Amino acid sequence: MKTIILFTILFTILFSLSNANAQGINLTGEIAGKVLDEKQAAFPYASVSLLNAKDSTLVKGTLSNDSGNYLLTNIKQGAYLIAIYVVGYKKAYKGPYAITATNQSHKLDATQLNQDSKQLKGVEILRQKPLIERMIDKTVINVENSTLTTGNSALDILEKLPGVTVDKDGKVSLKGKQGVNIMLDGKPTYLSSEQLANLLRTTEGSAIQSIELIPNPSAKYDAAGNSGIINIKLKKNQNYGTNGSVDAGLGYGKYYKASGGLTLNHREKKFNVFGNFYYGRNKRYSGTDIMRTNNTATNKTYFDQTNYNLRIRNNINYKGGIDYFINDKSTIGFSFNGYKSDGKNASDVLTLIGDQPSETDSSVVAKNPNDYKYTGISYNLNYKGTIDTLGQEISVDADYSNYTGMENNNFNNRYLDAQGQTLKPAYLFRNATPTKTNIKAIKADYIYPINKKMKLEAGIKSSFVKTDNNFIFENFENNEWINDNKRSNQFLYDENINAVYSNLTRKFKTTSVQLGLRAEQTNSKGNSITDNKIVSRHYINLFPSVFINQTLSKDHDMGFSYSRRIDRPDYESLNPFVDYLDLYSYRFGNPFLKPQYTNSFEVSYTYKKNLNITFGYSRTTDVISNVLLTDTIKKTIFISNENLTTQDSYNMNITYPIKITNWWNSSNNLNVYYNKYRTPDLLGSPYESGKIAFHLNTTQTITLNSTTNVELSGNYESKQVAGTLLLDPQYNVDFGVKKSLMDKKMDIKLAVNDVFKTQGTKITSAIPSQHYVIKERWESRIFRLSCTYRFGSKDIKAATKRSSSSEAEEKRVKSGG
Repeated sequence: MKTIILFTILFTILFSLSNANAQGINLTGEIAGKVLDEKQAAFPYASVSLLNAKDSTLVKGTLSNDSGNYLLTNIKQGAYLIAIYVVGYKKAYKGPYAITATNQSHKLDATQLNQDSKQLKGVEILRQKPLIERMIDKTVINVENSTLTTGNSALDILEKLPGVTVDKDGKVSLKGKQGVNIMLDGKPTYLSSEQLANLLRTTEGSAIQSIELIPNPSAKYDAAGNSGIINIKLKKNQNYGTNGSVDAGLGYGKYYKASGGLTLNHREKKFNVFGNFYYGRNKRYSGTDIMRTNNTATNKTYFDQTNYNLRIRNNINYKGGIDYFINDKSTIGFSFNGYKSDGKNASDVLTLIGDQPSETDSSVVAKNPNDYKYTGISYNLNYKGTIDTLGQEISVDADYSNYTGMENNNFNNRYLDAQGQTLKPAYLFRNATPTKTNIKAIKADYIYPINKKMKLEAGIKSSFVKTDNNFIFENFENNEWINDNKRSNQFLYDENINAVYSNLTRKFKTTSVQLGLRAEQTNSKGNSITDNKIVSRHYINLFPSVFINQTLSKDHDMGFSYSRRIDRPDYESLNPFVDYLDLYSYRFGNPFLKPQYTNSFEVSYTYKKNLNITFGYSRTTDVISNVLLTDTIKKTIFISNENLTTQDSYNMNITYPIKITNWWNSSNNLNVYYNKYRTPDLLGSPYESGKIAFHLNTTQTITLNSTTNVELSGNYESKQVAGTLLLDPQYNVDFGVKKSLMDKKMDIKLAVNDVFKTQGTKITSAIPSQHYVIKERWESRIFRLSCTYRFGSKDIKAATKRSSSSEAEEKRVKSGG
């Protein structure tokens, strides 16, 4: 009932807003035209104003689209001028044109804008960016002004992006493939999947400027990530003086959520100081149902398990730094970035056990509370300098990061008979999992323009990672906690990677070619102290890359890319300790996992810089895959990681943003893929599985007026195979409204995640001998209201190139290792 009332109020407001706009004036005519730049190319996002010819007062305005075209509609009868203006260009006037009963439509000749040299000395050109920008080697999602970021974390936003999926544990896939390398401001995170998920959950959406999707990276990037790179770029200061913003938000699903933050920037001629702080509190539930059959040669046992989990999480995320502009050619910067996450879980588990379906012979009732705390901080010192007027550049980065975590899990299991009476004494045990991760990295990058059409890029990098994962298992016996040495374990992992790379780029008349080669030396040592297992590896790999882009004509472009990549097992997957969900469900790591290697090919076609179609193929060897199996002797179900022999992946991706009208923009993405897994021996038999699947994502943006817009997005993912798992279809619809006030200093946003409450997963086994059904659900439908207020200087910065820490990182991404 609450949902119906809220949507009735919301749509009544939207209808009233749009109706008020429509009834204001009785309009009958239209004027259309096109804007060109100084090179006769289409000029997108130019400001076009309709003025009264009598006194030059403003009647209405619009922006030119990606093709430079504009259309002004619903114009009253009268005489009008057209004014076209972009910062840094001379204003152009057209007209007058009369709208009469006999002449209601005017198609104007193209208007060419000319640069204003005086203005260009003092300012830089600013244009509003579209939600999705397709570039030669990546897709950029400009989420900064999107209403769907309202109250969401970075992890929430990722699952809304074209071709991206996020599972319940926070693991990210791109175009149907796992193993994505997540970067923040161009820096690799080096974290385990669990630590990375915690970091992304504590990164507020309001702090993000854009997200880059790079499915086939070149040799200048770290070779990790078989399905590519996702680079999350945080906001940066663009103005002189002091400015900032204040954010506050509330959310409600089944429980209330809250978030807030403060951003401050101060920039002078020689210095730029910046910082932000965000806090979030989230209370939400999730549930897991596991129905399975334990088959042995003599009998069957049926398990029907229900798990209800209530989590309360507090997140803090902060960032700060300073840039010093030594001169026009050199900048040195220092920054730090940290997070803290703590919370409590209350997990109630009921397991019904019987030798017939739907009949209970006995049951286990468990109360499994836990609490946790994760903290992390990273420091960066960077330098960037221009060597000469030819364009030679050098940049250096030094990074240090430290992450700690602690989880305390308690398990209280009571055994009951069919009548609900105590069957045997309760079994109580607990575990603690303190973790430490220490990271050091340094890299240097160099750019040398050989001539106007040829450029050489080169760089070196070394990173050192140390992790200490301790697992302390204790049983409650004779009224005291006693350590279980057989189940406790300490796992140490050291890793050193040394890399060198070079890229050569050559531009021809209609063709661009980039050839790259990266070499990485890896030294790793995993030491399971309690189990006395040591796994040491030392190896050198070469990672070539090739990019070719061909302009066929003005509206048609084609491209080809190839790269070889590696995925090393994460620290959590290598740790052999056993992590219990309950008495009958657990997971453990595999210290003998080998790295996986992927060769990727992609062909792309672009029409009018708008419609983009890609066809890709990749083959991965020694595939690191989650394997969910049952133990018929112990009557348990467990998750581990194994190396499957090969994975062949085929995919076709179509991205098509459409400007339906001046007030309606549509961004659409369709990804069709086929993953084939093979291994000669899994549970004593050959294993092979594959299935065609598709992922459809669409976002509709409707502008009601100059201060109000609406976003509606839909997401559908069909049934698919992931390793040894079969996943049922998933789908959801999100909705958002943004209203700007106070001369656009304040934004009020209302958003609803999973409007129809359809999100959830159903998992079955792709192995015929395994019989289980897992259903997962969570608090997915959440109403969120947020307010952002911006204050301080709005002065446009000088044309002198600013190189703050984040901008320097952006350049280093383009030229660094």
